Amino acid sequence: MIRTIGQVLLSFSMLTMVTASPTVLAQPWPSKPIRIIAPFAPGGGADFMARLTSQPLSAALGQPVVVENRVGASGIIGYDHTLKSAPDGYSIVVVSTTYSIIPSLYKLPYDPVKDMQPIIQLSRGPYIIAVHPSLPVKNISELIALAKASPNPIPYASSGNGANLHLVTEMLTSMAGIKMLHIPFKGTGPAITATVGGQTSVVFGSMYSTLPLVRSGRLRALAVSSAQRNPAAPEIPTVAESGLPGYDTFDWQGVVGPKGIPRPIVDRLNAEFAKILQSKEVSDRLLADGVVPSPSTPEEFGAFVGKEIDAVRGIVAQAGIKLD
Repeated sequence: MIRTIGQVLLSFSMLTMVTASPTVLAQPWPSKPIRIIAPFAPGGGADFMARLTSQPLSAALGQPVVVENRVGASGIIGYDHTLKSAPDGYSIVVVSTTYSIIPSLYKLPYDPVKDMQPIIQLSRGPYIIAVHPSLPVKNISELIALAKASPNPIPYASSGNGANLHLVTEMLTSMAGIKMLHIPFKGTGPAITATVGGQTSVVFGSMYSTLPLVRSGRLRALAVSSAQRNPAAPEIPTVAESGLPGYDTFDWQGVVGPKGIPRPIVDRLNAEFAKILQSKEVSDRLLADGVVPSPSTPEEFGAFVGKEIDAVRGIVAQAGIKLD
């Protein structure tokens, strides 16, 4: 069949439109709801941070932001699900100190550095090193001296073998050149309760969970674990100030997604989360709990996570920590 020039041009025009349609008709991001995965149970730190930021993020992006709890295996289930999701910016996950610990203790189904796209660090919060009031020490120097002089090791509580409270205490004992007796519990709450009850003598706890017990006299605070004093309790000195220079550790949280998220989406998420953290409502809420808003660039957060993973590996190896 012979076609006219007009028919040929019309066919070519239609073909061009069809070929270009994925680009021409592509919808701007975001065009559907976004999921923030919280890899721990409701009420925990990751869940709290996800829910605190989800509503203002939704308002900023003009799409629903849904918090989804995917719980289990020390956060591995939630991390694995997110890092294997499509890299389109619709699935992100709140990561915390645990994210940097588990590579030293578990064989993971993902690479915690190569498979993730860092988006932003959200916060940092120190631990309070607290003791039962019956322990005759008032600062870190006195704790170290007592541990060296005591014929029996001082018992300390942790939230579990290989958990963050275990590692940060071992970091202190290693730097101080002392030994204490590790008593693991199933969670931070039971560890703190055991120290309040006198079953153990020392515990590292979050500002939120421990400070009320300090102010009621049920625990005595020796120091905060960070390099700077905390605005929620400026009267408590740092570990470095009270006897162990160079000690600096804290609980942290941030947001990552699967590797390959387009850079414009990463930058938009980073900018919106930073605005949320700098807002008075959110900032005041965090500071009241002893948590410092700590927005970062994606590159800064990626470098930080890698450094934390390496540091934990060193602590685990030196202390000989293994899961039961």
